[in-house]
Amino acid sequence: MRLLLLGADGQVGHELERVLAPLGEVIACNRNGDHGRLPIDLAHAGQAGEAISQLRPDWVVNAAAYTAVDQAEAEPELAQRINGAALAEIGSAAKAVGAAVLHYSTDYVFPGDFGRPCREDDPTAPINAYGQSKLAGEVALRDCLPRHLILRTAWVYAARGRNFLHTMLRLARQRPRLTVVSDQLGAPTPAHQIAAASALLLARMSEHDSSHWVGRWGSFHLAAAGQTSWHGFASAIVESAAQRGWLDNVPDVAPIPTADFPTPARRPADSRLDCSRLHATHGLRLPDWRVGLQQVLADLPTMP
Repeated sequence: MRLLLLGADGQVGHELERVLAPLGEVIACNRNGDHGRLPIDLAHAGQAGEAISQLRPDWVVNAAAYTAVDQAEAEPELAQRINGAALAEIGSAAKAVGAAVLHYSTDYVFPGDFGRPCREDDPTAPINAYGQSKLAGEVALRDCLPRHLILRTAWVYAARGRNFLHTMLRLARQRPRLTVVSDQLGAPTPAHQIAAASALLLARMSEHDSSHWVGRWGSFHLAAAGQTSWHGFASAIVESAAQRGWLDNVPDVAPIPTADFPTPARRPADSRLDCSRLHATHGLRLPDWRVGLQQVLADLPTMP
């Protein structure tokens, strides 16, 4: 099996490059083509489609995305190009060579006001430019390629890269008191768990011929089990760092409302995802978010 991996230098992409290797030939790509990877920048029309046409992969795994949520408010056209229009190009090129596409989306396609975990068939209504661009990508891919899997996830973090975990660890070392939003709900989801579930999903799909795949395509939610707030996540991070002896002084972690932490982009108040469809259809589900946190922290040998 030949897999074309887009966005190999991102949090999820970095993990995917490793776990997809046992499945076959992985052609890893990133925006700049560094580290010996193929250069593909979704901001440039034609690059992804041309690569798919030439390489003729069995699967295109798209972990590339515009993820600067606040910056997207200032440059929505670029976000739409990378997260939206590029998916029409990828889907069309994949269809032409008989490839399938695995693509990652986000809880931000929902308004976050259901008062319960979001299901795949709930109405989408993004409240910021980033969410609008990700929804555009979902629609574009569905419209041009029936053989697709869209995995929506939320609150992604990893042992590497810039993310909430690293920010909290840095601030915990610098400040005696942290203030963190407590009225947004979600489930922190490690990139390595997303990648591992994705690899298992592709392995199971490849075990059977295409007739077995009927009813297994479409959109699915993939997030850690359980729920917390950003404040709860930050408190767990600080507590775990203290237990590991990473902090000389343990800061107080104080809850604040979203209104006290204004950002250019609005965030969904409720980012919880109902992942039961993925389990029912493909037999996959992730452990509780607390388990994932300890796994990621174990990959950090010392305080970052």
